[in-house]
Amino acid sequence: MTNTKPLDGQTALVTGASRGIGAATAIALAEAGAHVILVARKVKALELIEDKIHEKGGSSTIAPVDLTEPDAVSRLAGAIAGRWKTLDILCLSAAYLPELTPVSQIDPKQFNQALMINVVATQAILASFDPLIRRAENGRVIGLTSSVGADPRAFWAAYGSTKAAFDNLLESYASESEKISPLRVAIVDPGATRTEMRARAYPGEDPETVKPPEAVAERITALVQEDFKTGHRERVEG
Repeated sequence: MTNTKPLDGQTALVTGASRGIGAATAIALAEAGAHVILVARKVKALELIEDKIHEKGGSSTIAPVDLTEPDAVSRLAGAIAGRWKTLDILCLSAAYLPELTPVSQIDPKQFNQALMINVVATQAILASFDPLIRRAENGRVIGLTSSVGADPRAFWAAYGSTKAAFDNLLESYASESEKISPLRVAIVDPGATRTEMRARAYPGEDPETVKPPEAVAERITALVQEDFKTGHRERVEG
């Protein structure tokens, strides 16, 4: 008999880990044996997720960070590199949804916030953590996207355009690494999922009619253990 878990000995970092799909993914990765670094802005929210992980016998570290602050990502990467030699799994779950409006009425402040979190911070994370991920035996990067990035929709431009850029960054990163590294990059569209973000976008929807975040987390946890081709894309149905 053995109690070995599939991700024992691996280190994972999850952004947006204080709620929704990010929180569920952090918990699932920890249950599978990974030590999970929880990244989000709010300390108390992160502590609640860490408590859930520890209650299940998992291991985690909280890292309260505002990804939009100058040099915040590079400081985080430096702190992590000082403690761990590699980063095996990077899950990019943090995202900001501006108000749904026509293109002509997009709020500049909200649009800038979406660009900073969904695009600028993503590039900074990939750049800052690239050395640690490449040192891993089988580094995995999972980016959570949205269907409106590839399929523009009325009133969704402020969010969809940032997700289109997000996808481009990840796809380019995958292509750049394909022939020189065992690193694998995947883009996952979670589909309709019961989150606070979706509730804001669809206030009249019955949340019980869409799948819970745990369903997406389960798929991500399985995916990081698979030998998928870098640049892989999939949508989580259900």
